[in-house]
Formats: sequence, structure tokens, C-alpha cells
Amino acid sequence: MPEIAGDWNGFIDLSADLEEVLIDIGKALPPWTVDGAFLAESTIEQYRTQLHSAPLFAAFRESLLGALSSANLGYTVVRLRNIAQRLGTDDAFRRLATAILAEVATPFQPFHRWPLWKEIGTNPDANPGLSTGTGYNAFHMDLVNATQPPDYTTLLCVRPDALGAGASILSDARAAVLRLRPSSRSLLADAAYRYGYFFDLSDVGEEYSLFPILDGEPVDLGFVRFTAKMLAEPGLDEAHTRAAEELADQLVAGQVSFTLQRGDFLIVNQHRWVHGRQPLGTGQRDIVPKERRLLLQLFLRDAGVDRPFAA
Repeated sequence: MPEIAGDWNGFIDLSADLEEVLIDIGKALPPWTVDGAFLAESTIEQYRTQLHSAPLFAAFRESLLGALSSANLGYTVVRLRNIAQRLGTDDAFRRLATAILAEVATPFQPFHRWPLWKEIGTNPDANPGLSTGTGYNAFHMDLVNATQPPDYTTLLCVRPDALGAGASILSDARAAVLRLRPSSRSLLADAAYRYGYFFDLSDVGEEYSLFPILDGEPVDLGFVRFTAKMLAEPGLDEAHTRAAEELADQLVAGQVSFTLQRGDFLIVNQHRWVHGRQPLGTGQRDIVPKERRLLLQLFLRDAGVDRPFAA
């Protein structure tokens, strides 16, 4: 499993001059408003006006959008560590992160019970494999059982694991599929898979109770609908289980990992990549709760793209 080096081009570092400008912009950005599940258009326009006034922002934006394209890398980590050091990670910093993400697509929160940025903390009593648990969180895409999953998922690091573990893992699901046997790809195209519950959600279409892992759609529209947890669902026959396990093995074989630090935020194009997490360090109960790993999650919808199952 390769560990990504610090100079790898999937990380985007900002120049000191741009950081200074964005710090000033972050201090001046107004609180956001939402329209249903989505960041309000009026807020997007306010934020965009501020960002586009920065002379160096256009080049950064071009690099960001280029990296996230399905035809290119498909994910990136934007390093705002110095800005987080200066602004902290509360309101001003989160508004700035939201403004940057609004340049990619429209921020939204499909879970009714959560604010725009959903906290993913660390709970030693949770199932270890859950996002809030302390164990291995296997490869998955978010909202796998929705007919219109978010186009992008993002994770903003407020606090890394105090014990230095919990690396993020990613794998190129499209590349993994190409390494499968044709017979396995054929089985993965069957609507034979299910996972989880569908409730208290909006703007992600309908429940996809039995779905194919490979939907046959173009990369910008379709998904490799994979979550390792579906392998434990009842009713899956042996042949379809073996095909999904073969894909899971290929995802692990091709994975990359990196450890997010305070102020880093990961943006993942879900049409191409799946993500997960290595276990956190042993001894989480010895860490006071306010010092345990904390991420914030926000989803993005690529507005204006016609896609299957559109309402």
C-alpha cells in the first residue's frame, strides 16, 4: 500500500500570498444561508464575488477543477493548514472552506438531522467499522443506496488522530473494475446488491433497494456502487458475492493512503473513487473527547448535469 509523499501532485498547496488574501477574505465572509438542503444561491454569489476578487485565486481554481475531473485525477487534498493556524477552525475557516467548495459544485447536506457540515467524531463505543468508530472503515462510496448519490464527498480535518493513525484510504474504482475478469464484471452489472437503510434524506433521489455495482453509465454520470459492508447483507448468492469480493481485493491492491492534518480537506469525485479509513491509534479511551479525531463532512451536487433517475 503506497503512502503518498508530501510533494505528490494530488495535494494542492497555496502560495503564501494567496494564503494571506484568503485569510482576509475568510474574516469578511458573511454567515451562509441554506435553501432546503443546499447552500443558497445568494450565499454562493456573495462568496464567489469575494474569492474572484483575489488575483491569484483563478489559477488555484483552475488547478482544483482540473484535479477533480473524472478524466484526470478525480480527487485532491487542499492544504489550508497555515490558514487554519491563523483563523482557527471555527466559523471563519468553515465559511472559507465552503466558499472554495462552492467553486467545484453546490454544497448540500442530504441528511435532515445534520447542519451543512456534518461532524464525524470519534466514539470508542461505536461499531469500530463505522465512520465514528476507531477501527478499519472499509472502502465505500457515500449514499450508495440512493438513485442520485452526491457527486462529491468532502472531509475537512479539524483534529487528526492524537495518536498519529487513522490514515485516509482511497482507491480508483474504475481502474479496479478494469482489472477484473469479464465474467465478474458481468455479474457486477446485475441488480443484485443492497445495503443499509434509506430515511430522513433529501435531494438524493429514491431508495435503490437492489442495485448493480456497475450501472453502465458514462463516468461523469454513473457510479461504481460499492461498499464493502454490502457483502454482509443477507440474500446475496455465492456468485455475486465472489464477484464483489474480487472487486474488493482489487480496490485494496490499488489503494493509496495519506494522513490528513489540521486544515487539510479531501475532495473525492464519487463517480470514480471510493474511500475509507485505516484504524485509529490504540488507546482512544485515554484521550479526552475534545482532543479526539474530528472531521467535518459536506457533500457536493454537480448542478445542471442530467443523470439517470433524475426526478
